[in-house]
Amino acid sequence: MVILVILVNTLMSLILLYVAWRVWQLKQQLAYITDRLTAYESCTHAALNKAPENIYLSQQNIYNLRQKNQVLQMQIQQVRQIISLLLLGRQIWQRYFRRLELTPGKRTVGK
Repeated sequence: MVILVILVNTLMSLILLYVAWRVWQLKQQLAYITDRLTAYESCTHAALNKAPENIYLSQQNIYNLRQKNQVLQMQIQQVRQIISLLLLGRQIWQRYFRRLELTPGKRTVGK
């Protein structure tokens, strides 16, 4: 009977030792996972900490670029209008002088 008690106690001790070893392994894995998650959180915090300020600055830069673009668009439109007026003036000039050259009485032959 004593041998049976010793065997049962030894068996229970081995089972509990195995369970303790598995719990210790689980604890190690959880500690590793915790360290990794802490590192990820730190990196994420560092990256996102300045995000609102960066977004605001980007919005300001976009607004400034749109304002500059609007001014440039107006200048481009003015240059196009000037070029159109110059081309129109050139066409009128060419038509007027062509008519003067083609008019028979206005030509002068070398003196």
